[in-house]
Amino acid sequence: MALAEYPTTAAPVARLIEEFNKLPGIGPKTAQRLTYFLIKATEDQARALGEAILSLKGHVTFCSQCQNVTQSDPCPICQDQERDTSVICIVEEPLDILPIERSGSYKGLYHVLHGVISPINGVGPDELKLRQLLPRLGGGKVREVILATNPNLEGEATAMYIQRLISPLGIRVTRLARGLPVGGDLEYADDVTITRALQGRQEF
Repeated sequence: MALAEYPTTAAPVARLIEEFNKLPGIGPKTAQRLTYFLIKATEDQARALGEAILSLKGHVTFCSQCQNVTQSDPCPICQDQERDTSVICIVEEPLDILPIERSGSYKGLYHVLHGVISPINGVGPDELKLRQLLPRLGGGKVREVILATNPNLEGEATAMYIQRLISPLGIRVTRLARGLPVGGDLEYADDVTITRALQGRQEF
């Protein structure tokens, strides 16, 4: 979508439609609806949205240890002295941490990949946060890595790659149990499903 596609539309409107359309899951029609909603919104509503976006970019960073989004570095989870530092749960995206934490059944640490291996989309291992993971596994402190990538083709391929990467280190590698439906995303799973998947994890 380009500004030229909206020749009769005011330039600021066309530009906002174009920017919304760049967001994942936002098609042209939804981009237009969001834009026209903001046109009708009060100035305070529009300003609040703009300030929230600027605040996000100005105050949120990635934890240097687990790569989760955070306002402080290290993040609160990595700083928590009560966490089990011998277990690291690997997830695809920061959103995947939320349902696991909400379940209350996991007290270890995390590592966020920020994606999955997907050759069709041009995403290989080098595009993931794997280089930041390997130093955390040295020193013999970590005894288990839980692979919590989503149960779809890309998630499975990523899990297999990480398992091959870690296996020479002698660390136990497990996978969430099949309480998670095939093709389902972790962020949409309920607390009971997450708990059962963690409790029933198996050697990978």
